[in-house]
Amino acid sequence: MKRLMATSNLILGIESSCDDSAAAVVQGTSGAAEIRASIVLGQNALHASFGGVVPEIAARAHAERLDGCASAALAEAGVTLQDIDAIAVTAGPGLIGGVMSGVMLAKGLSAGTGKPLIGVNHLAGHALTPRLTHAVAYPYLMLLVSGGHCQFLLVRSAAEFSRLGGTIDDAPGEAFDKTARLLGLAQPGGPAVETEALTGDAKRFRLPRPLLDREGCDMSFSGLKTALLRARDHVIAEKGGITRQDRADLCASFQAAVSDVLAEKTRRALTVYLAENPPQPVMAIAGGVAANKAIRAALETVSAEAGVQSNAPPLALCTDNAAMIAYAGLELFEAGQRDDFSLSPRPRWPLDTNSPAMLGSGKKGAKA
Repeated sequence: MKRLMATSNLILGIESSCDDSAAAVVQGTSGAAEIRASIVLGQNALHASFGGVVPEIAARAHAERLDGCASAALAEAGVTLQDIDAIAVTAGPGLIGGVMSGVMLAKGLSAGTGKPLIGVNHLAGHALTPRLTHAVAYPYLMLLVSGGHCQFLLVRSAAEFSRLGGTIDDAPGEAFDKTARLLGLAQPGGPAVETEALTGDAKRFRLPRPLLDREGCDMSFSGLKTALLRARDHVIAEKGGITRQDRADLCASFQAAVSDVLAEKTRRALTVYLAENPPQPVMAIAGGVAANKAIRAALETVSAEAGVQSNAPPLALCTDNAAMIAYAGLELFEAGQRDDFSLSPRPRWPLDTNSPAMLGSGKKGAKA
């Protein structure tokens, strides 16, 4: 446990951007904080029969569960709302119904207690996780890789991010989910594909490594998913179906292709990062796909080859959680951010607002 300073702050965090209802209490200061409590209520059982997250069901579940999550987190931490210094909440990006549920709860708690309200970018929560878990110094290189996002970021502060590149279509987590559906595996697809890949031959199917022939750090995974579909169909046409070993080999080949793309693009991102001569260079990974052991190992190897320290969060902090939101809120609180009741839920909210949108824009704003 980290030693806390006398001026430490106590932050209640609320997260509801997708299908995990979560609340947490974090105490400390920037770069020296501890998780006092973290409650996460998943919704896998509610969505299992649909093959993916149903936004309306997720939003309803958040509305029913979030207040209980907050109460449980406060009880686990042994504090009351009056002890809290500020309330941090995911204000986007995410499924708008879920984000609204969290923001409305946070506003209600703020109004009832008079405690400051802080809106947090969900992606910033992931990006700042190395600060919470290992007190990593700025600036560091972050690969944020999840079900809905994949981008390389130079993290300069809690509110300053420079994007070096990202996916121009599907995120890796989305591609894992689609692969699982194509092969009849359970959702969420990432853990299911990883488990099957353990007994598979990663060299059996020659799947593409998209965009490795293009300079820069941008990535693409949509074509990889299509290539896997064709490989599956070829096996079915040849054999009249697929065996358990065929499925394991397809999963292993797919996972290896994703890993190879992320590793090569990380090498390129490290070159850009190291050109800035950071005093304590760190390559960090966060997001749900960061839980994949094969991908973690590949990125650790790349970092070691570059002489850069690698950092990955504990598995419990890879997926969505409120501890990362509470910590991001803590840093923003120390920096002086305060939001009023005009805080609006945002389905889209890019971290780097100075770079052009990678996936286009619309009435809801830039996608990434």
